[in-house]
Amino acid sequence: MSDKEEAAAQTEIEMWKYVFGFSNIAVVKCAFELGIANAIENHQGPITLTDLSSTIGCNPSSLYRIMRFLVHHNIFNEQLTADGTKGYIQTPLSRRLLGPGENNMAAFVLLESSPVMLAPWHFLSSHVRLNGPTPFEAAYGDHQWKYTAANPGHSNLFNDGMACNARNMVSNMVEKCIEVFDGVKTLVDVGGGNGTALRTLVKLCPWIQGINFDLPHVVDVAEECVGVKHVGGDMFQCIPNADAAFLMENGKVIIVEAVIDEANDDKLEFVRLALDMVMMAHTTGKERTSKEWEYVLKEAGFSRHTIKSIATLQSVIEAFP
Repeated sequence: MSDKEEAAAQTEIEMWKYVFGFSNIAVVKCAFELGIANAIENHQGPITLTDLSSTIGCNPSSLYRIMRFLVHHNIFNEQLTADGTKGYIQTPLSRRLLGPGENNMAAFVLLESSPVMLAPWHFLSSHVRLNGPTPFEAAYGDHQWKYTAANPGHSNLFNDGMACNARNMVSNMVEKCIEVFDGVKTLVDVGGGNGTALRTLVKLCPWIQGINFDLPHVVDVAEECVGVKHVGGDMFQCIPNADAAFLMENGKVIIVEAVIDEANDDKLEFVRLALDMVMMAHTTGKERTSKEWEYVLKEAGFSRHTIKSIATLQSVIEAFP
């Protein structure tokens, strides 16, 4: 095959990935809703299609097609049972995507694949063309935060999704740059959601007293935790005092955000670029490059800042007065 023919064949493959790309998240969502990963985990060994379909109450023929898709994408693996029958087993990816376990991302999958979050994408082109309301506002007539406050079901889904990300982020942050928290006795998490990030942090850094600050309807349902105080309010009006986030004489701001183009060879760069598209579809925000962060922080009056990679989607930015 000539180079031209190989390029054409690769183009054909890439084209179909875009045509049917939605199927990946749709089938993963289906697997979570059916409880496939939990059934396999509880079986404690390779589980046959017959046993799996019986356990979760599914049609074996349809379930076989779902499992064939998931095995092809390395979400589950196949392994023979003791009697030589083909069975299914978990993989590290299935545990992260589907549960069980504290570090699974199932709630994030359910959030981003929910009808509420999918509808705004249909208004993306009109937003770019007209620079008008956000796609979320075009879909629902109001911005995401007002919609979330008025719809408890979506609010719970949103908070659970953010909690997934927070658990992963905080653990990586403490592991990769614990020195960020040296000398920090009190810390306010601005927009801290249901407090998952702070609960995780104070367990790993018990010398810190945390203040979880978010909108009243969010903190009203937040889980109580030793070392964390929940405070309701609007960050555009005022922020509670603390050693970090609120600038005291020796204070600083700790920002945990995606930084685009921080490392050109970073394998997570495609996720950061995708997250920037999510921000465009759902909010008025954006993900910034390191140069854009430098400009924003200088304009806000900070004299210096550092950016540290923590081997995950986000980086840790420390800004000093």
